Amino acid sequence: MGLGSAIGALVTERAWELPAAGATLRERWAAIAPELAGHVAAVSYDADTGQLTVCPESPAWATKARLEQTRIIAAANQSSGRAVVRTLQILAPGTVPVPEPAGLDPEPAAAPAGPPRTRETASDGYRRTLAAHQEAAPPPRVDPGIAKAVERQTAAMRELSRRAFPEPDTVPDDAPAPIEQARTERRRQADASHAAALRRARAERAARKGQAADGVIGRAASASQLGRTA
Repeated sequence: MGLGSAIGALVTERAWELPAAGATLRERWAAIAPELAGHVAAVSYDADTGQLTVCPESPAWATKARLEQTRIIAAANQSSGRAVVRTLQILAPGTVPVPEPAGLDPEPAAAPAGPPRTRETASDGYRRTLAAHQEAAPPPRVDPGIAKAVERQTAAMRELSRRAFPEPDTVPDDAPAPIEQARTERRRQADASHAAALRRARAERAARKGQAADGVIGRAASASQLGRTA
């Protein structure tokens, strides 16, 4: 084994590089967790336990860091080239001020000046490309039989809808609405049915009374005839 390989193996075996991993993780924090940089800071790293400590700026970012801790640990180990982070400790929000991420321009990029590009004001190259694409694209093909079947089905559905929900005729302003007319007709039919039922009940009651009276008269006549016979 060469001297360089032996020294590298010795350093790796005895973990002599682990104390420097903390500084590396803090320097690469923006690349490890770009969605958290600027809101969650990498504070410290414990090489003995493999614990990376971070501090969020608010409870909302603390919750997001907890949800992303598995991915953060995997990204930190991938950035370091070996498994140096085993756990993630999230401090209370505001314990340590969160520094601004390096390399970010606070000023937003200015929008390009000039009128917006449209199809009419596009360049000749864009127009040629669009024309070539339209020529290469095959026209849509529809089976005539399927189209006629769709038309017949649509017409049948419209006819069924027209029969089920007929359009109301135009009524004057002082005339009742079709719904009110239907309600009035239903009430009229119900009143007529009720009156017919009452008449039928009265007729049946009168018939029963007549039958009872006939029975009484018949029994009285029979008794008188028996008395004369005796």
